[in-house]
Amino acid sequence: MSNETTKKSSNAMSRRQVLKVGAAAAALPLFSIMTRPANAAEFTYKFATGQDPSHPVNKRAQEAIDRIRNATNGRMEIKLFPANQLGSDTDLMSQIRNGGVEFFNQANTVLSTLVPAAGIVNTGFAFHDYGDVWKAMDGQLGAYVRAQIEKVGLLTMSKPWDNGFRQITTSTKPIKNAADVKGVKLRVPAAPMLTSLFTALGASPSPINFNEVYSSLQTKLVEGQENPLAIISTARLYEVQKYCTMSNHVWDAYWILGNRRAFEKLPKDIQEIVRRELDKAATDERADIASFSGFARNDLAGKGLQIIEPDKDSFKEALAKANFYKDMKAKFGDEAWKLLQNSVGSLG
Repeated sequence: MSNETTKKSSNAMSRRQVLKVGAAAAALPLFSIMTRPANAAEFTYKFATGQDPSHPVNKRAQEAIDRIRNATNGRMEIKLFPANQLGSDTDLMSQIRNGGVEFFNQANTVLSTLVPAAGIVNTGFAFHDYGDVWKAMDGQLGAYVRAQIEKVGLLTMSKPWDNGFRQITTSTKPIKNAADVKGVKLRVPAAPMLTSLFTALGASPSPINFNEVYSSLQTKLVEGQENPLAIISTARLYEVQKYCTMSNHVWDAYWILGNRRAFEKLPKDIQEIVRRELDKAATDERADIASFSGFARNDLAGKGLQIIEPDKDSFKEALAKANFYKDMKAKFGDEAWKLLQNSVGSLG
């Protein structure tokens, strides 16, 4: 048989095969052809955080993301973007509102720039310990704050996560009492509550976005900063600071925020899975922070950071003299102030 004959026979075979496959395909129901490819998600969302990848927030968020994907059989795919990869905290605040990201972990201190009523959580020296914190935040005060957040069109996707008690670090001098903080140029987030607190104490607070904190300390633009131990450790701030004062001056929450339009596009069953898994992650992250804070204190001391136990009463006395608590009550109103004092006792 010649090459040409073989070629013709081959072409005829190919045509018959194509026709046969085409006929078989035509016999299939339309939905079997048009369905999404295997493993392709129906919903692909972004989850942004400002924390270092090693921070418990990102560890627990990723675990929740994995559980959500498995529980939805791959219908819901969430991509985690840690460490301000998608922008600064203030950039991301805009993105979560306009839908540029669907989920965002934000500290209450910064969120209060958008939702002023949320700032009551950050009242200086209000919470004595975690007993006070969770009594308030898993109770009426937390419900009040969540309602205020949702009034601006955002959703709170779970109970609050733990950002921890905030501590003061400095490179120039130790802070042992309220008098020592006077005149210190201290980085704070773009958060009115922290600015008000340190202004009342006589410091010089400078609002700087978190992604610029390390360089600001390194170049001596500011002398110090204040953050929970987990942040001081994972962001390696001990490399550019000398003293750490265990002031516990403010407790702060993390809120997992959701874009309302994006979340409401999800079927009800997926919505329930997302909320369930993020609530579980909140419980796990709270335990992480409590455990990590004890470890971090020793670890930071081992890295050369001098740990100081200050006279906390001196700070509360200074705030009372400056009418700080009186001003906060006037700012937040009787209802919110009563909810706070129901958990922590009388202030001011």
